[in-house]
Amino acid sequence: MTPNKSKLSLAAIATAVSLTACTSATDQAAATGASTSTASASGQAGKVSANTADESQIAAALQAAGVANAERWAREVVEYRPYDAGDSDLTSLRQNLAKYNPGEETVHKIVSALTP
Repeated sequence: MTPNKSKLSLAAIATAVSLTACTSATDQAAATGASTSTASASGQAGKVSANTADESQIAAALQAAGVANAERWAREVVEYRPYDAGDSDLTSLRQNLAKYNPGEETVHKIVSALTP
């Protein structure tokens, strides 16, 4: 190989390696960002069991759902356990919460954060 072809080949290899490294880093960052945002989204949309989660887990789920005074409502959720596992709408919880006149939007937020 002549010196010029050798230098050209080395430059081409160096460029290819550099581009591959940049692309890999970009792909990895994009994949990490995607998994992080997916985890964040599922954390917001994640539900906890009204029957088995402890009060602090329920409070955290209610807070993530935008429920004001989440700790108070978590105590009420725990107080009225157990809930029928087949009642996906948590009808009995809704009826018990209605005693406190929380408003339809608050009840919806509470129930949206829970599973039976």
